[in-house]
Amino acid sequence: MAGILEARGLTYRIGKKDILNGLDLTIKKGEIHVIMGVNGTGKTTLASVVMGLGGYQPASGQLLFDGEDITTLSITERAKLGIMLAWQIPASFEGVAVREYLSLGGSNADVPSLLKMVGLSPQQYAGRFVDDSLSGGERKRIELAAVMAMKPKLVVLDEPDSGIDLASTGTITRLIRKFKENGASVLLITHNENMASVGDIVSLLCGGKIVKQGKARQMARFFEKYCKGCEHVGKVEEEKLNG
Repeated sequence: MAGILEARGLTYRIGKKDILNGLDLTIKKGEIHVIMGVNGTGKTTLASVVMGLGGYQPASGQLLFDGEDITTLSITERAKLGIMLAWQIPASFEGVAVREYLSLGGSNADVPSLLKMVGLSPQQYAGRFVDDSLSGGERKRIELAAVMAMKPKLVVLDEPDSGIDLASTGTITRLIRKFKENGASVLLITHNENMASVGDIVSLLCGGKIVKQGKARQMARFFEKYCKGCEHVGKVEEEKLNG
């Protein structure tokens, strides 16, 4: 299966410190690819570089999307190609009605169907506002519905279980699978091995590089044994990688 996103030797640094250090990564079309690592290993930086967020231009390396070099493209240009980042709502969208928010990608959005898809009643939620009156779980579902409405080719999810209750976690996991069913690829960033279980493949990030890959169950066991509570964050301990 062809790669929809390829990172080749990506390096991103702050001052003299390499946050990403010659990182190589391939995400296949239709794949849920999980990047797992403890806090401080560069996960969110990787998501920001993939999206082309302001200030996150790599010092070296190349980023390809569907075979096209996107290394220097802006976030807007990448969005036009079909790369979407969830949970990155601009402040100007605060306070708009949910139905309007779900229609931002075009007036043809089927708002009732989108809300039902994420487990929310159209009657109860279409007229509500995107503001603090929504719970963390409700807001994330609505934001995922908005991304679905745009029919992305690649969805970037950074810590999707952050700030939500346990009951909402299962719903978020089901929605991630829904993206795959709709033909999208998913790049999922997490430090939670339970959330990582949704992945087709899990890549472990440490020291700014992908140091190990495998199936979710295998990688969860490795992460639990070697990574949680590690006192050497960002320093690859080579002898453990075959554990």
